[in-house]
This record gives sequence, C-alpha cells and structure tokens, in this order.
Amino acid sequence: MSERGPATAPSHDSSPESPSAPTTAPLKAARRTSLLVTFILGGLTALPPLSMDMYLPALPQVTDALHSPAATIQLTLTACLAGMALGQLVIGPMSDKWGRRRPLLVGMVVYVLATAICALAPTAELLISFRLLQGLAGAAGVVIARAVVRDLYDGDEMARFFSTLMLISGAAPIVAPLIGGQVLRFADWRGVFVVLTGVGTVLTLMVWRGLGETLPPERRHTGGVGSALRTMRGLLGDRVFTGYTLTGGFAFAVLFSYISASPFVVQEIYGASPQTFSLLFGLNSVGLILVGQINGKLLVGRVRLDKVLAVGLAVVLSSAVSLLLMATGVFGEVGLIPIATALFVLMSAMGIVLPNTNAQALMRTPHAAGSASALLGTSSFLVGAIASPLVGIAGEDTAVPMALVQLVCAVLSASCFLALCRPWQKREAQTAPAPAGD
Repeated sequence: MSERGPATAPSHDSSPESPSAPTTAPLKAARRTSLLVTFILGGLTALPPLSMDMYLPALPQVTDALHSPAATIQLTLTACLAGMALGQLVIGPMSDKWGRRRPLLVGMVVYVLATAICALAPTAELLISFRLLQGLAGAAGVVIARAVVRDLYDGDEMARFFSTLMLISGAAPIVAPLIGGQVLRFADWRGVFVVLTGVGTVLTLMVWRGLGETLPPERRHTGGVGSALRTMRGLLGDRVFTGYTLTGGFAFAVLFSYISASPFVVQEIYGASPQTFSLLFGLNSVGLILVGQINGKLLVGRVRLDKVLAVGLAVVLSSAVSLLLMATGVFGEVGLIPIATALFVLMSAMGIVLPNTNAQALMRTPHAAGSASALLGTSSFLVGAIASPLVGIAGEDTAVPMALVQLVCAVLSASCFLALCRPWQKREAQTAPAPAGD
C-alpha cells in the first residue's frame, strides 16, 4: 500500500496498480466536488463554538432558574469544553479502526440526545453532567471532519480546503451569541438547547444522507486500545508533527485568551457599549475569515506553506507585543481604537496560522488521520482552557494579563515552529512513518 493510501489519495496521485483505485475514483471525485460535503464538514467544525457561544447569553437566566451560584453554572461551560477535548482522544482513534461514518453518526445521535436532556434538566448537577456528555459526543464532529479532509485531500489542496472550512466554521462565533440572544427574546434558557437539538438533528440527517465513508477497510487499524496508544505515541514521536501540533495549540490559546478577556477589556476598561463590543467582535471574526480565504485562494500553491505560516506567526507576535506595550502604558494613555486595531490584526492573522498548522500536521499522517486529528484538537482545547483563566488573574482594572498571556503563547507558538518544525529545512518525506504493526 502506498504511503498516501490508494482509496483516498487526491486525484493527481493515483496508483494504477492499486485494485481499489478504479472503483473508488468516481465516488471520491464526487465527494471532493460536492458543495454539500463542504457544508457538512463546515457545520461539524462549527458545532463546538455553537454549543459554547449560543449558550453564553443565557447564563444569568440559568443561574436564577436553577437556584445555583454563578460559579456552579460556569461549570456547565467547563464541562462542555472538557468533554470536547477528551472526546477527541477517544473518537479519533475509533474512526481509524471502524471508519469515519459509523463513529460520526453514533456521536451525533448521542449529541442530540444529550442536548435534548439539557433542555429538560431540573438541576444544575444534571445539566453539568449532560453538558459533559454533549461535549464528549460533539467532539466526534470536529475530530472526524478533520480526518475526512485528510482522507480526501493532500498537500496544498488540503490547506485550501481548511481555509474554505474556515468560511463556515469561522462564522459560528459571530452568529452564535446573536442567535442565543434572539432565542431568549421568545423563550427561556431551555429554548437555546432546543435550538441546538434541532441543529444537531439536521446535521445528523445530512451526515447520514450526504457523507459517505472516506476510509476504506484496507486502510483501517485493527488493534485495540493498546494499538491506538502506540499510534499516538508514534505520532508524538515525530518531531515535525509534534511541532505543528504545539504551534497550532499555542496559537489557539491566543485565540482563547481573546475570547475570554475581550468582553471585559473592551467594555469595562475602554468603555465600549455592548453594541460596540458586538460590532468589534464581529469585525475581528470577519477579518479572520477573509484572511483565511486569501490564504486558500491566493497564497496556497504560490508560496511555500511554511513561509506563509512564518509570516502569520510574525504578525501575531508583533500584534501581541503592541498590545502589551499599550496595556502597560508605554505609549501613554491609549483609547479603544488602537487596542481594537491591534486585536483585529492579531485575530486576522489566525486565518493564516490555524489552517496551515492543521494542514502541515495532517500531511504527515495519512496512516492515522483520526488519531492525528484527535491530538491536534485536544492539544488546542487543553492549552486554550489552561490559558483562558489566566487573563483575569490581576483583577478588573488592567488589560495587562490578557496581553501578557497572548504574548507568552505567541512566543511559545513561534518557538515550537522554529525549534521543532525547522522550516528552513526541506523535507523530502512529507509523511511520518506508520507505527509498527498497523
């Protein structure tokens, strides 16, 4: 079997001697050109931010309705985030063993059921429990979506497709709080979970009807838990894969720090109204999406991916330095506009960094795309979850913690890229060796 795999390699890399290539080529081509498949994969990657952000406007209502302290209700967010991080570690290897379709469908069905029970939860403890289950099951969508992209695409095509997915998934953080706020005009907090149940049901039906299997039986792993652990150990033993994983994880922590701190920084410290904050938040998300499209349509295929990624990291690092200098008063008293401009530039650069780190890491793992996707997703969620609480460590009167956390994470991201990926070296082999026994 070739390194890239006969049934799911891109059309420019066919193997005439492979018996499965002639029979699967038409189906593969149909999947690759289907707008429906693109929309399904985008919807699956958008599910985590929808599940998290649509619920945010309802937190005060939940606190009052369930007669629980705010700290307890905050655990409903933590539980969902932890579930999404840990679920990827389980579901990713499952998809390498049983294919993409079955674990995805099972995960989506469980997600719908868990979300529906959240809408009926009579106590905070039950809500926390089923938010954890919701996160665990919802992880199937994002981890398998990345693995499917790896099954269908390679090289520059994969980087372009990740940028296309960002057009869909990047819109989720913009619209989710708006949808949640509108739902609360007509229903209580339980209505948010009713809407999420409907979204999950529609996505499940779309997967069932529109997304075929992309991992043929001959490329699946046959081992159990031990084999999955060996596969992950082998992936982490690949210096370059680990480098791109950590580069993307620390960059994602910069994004998480912004999401956690920006409502407080923009509104409380710099005096913006909620409407102004919503506008700035939306503009930053639009910037991320637009730069992602520039990356996919104009840069990929014309400029080496590592060069594009290096430029993106340099912009993130420069913006973080600027934010810290402004927050510490080096430039004197600054208003909202300079801070908002630096945040816009920083967030827009994520449209280059995030899709290219994913593409570069997954290029090396055609033999274990599910496990690789799990490591990518889990590292991002865990590093982001660790970084997010640190942005408020110095109290409510300064933006320095946010800027400092962003700068530290940006430096770590760039350092991992330089020290582990070593972009100045040309890598002849684009794939990491498959673990023995698989």
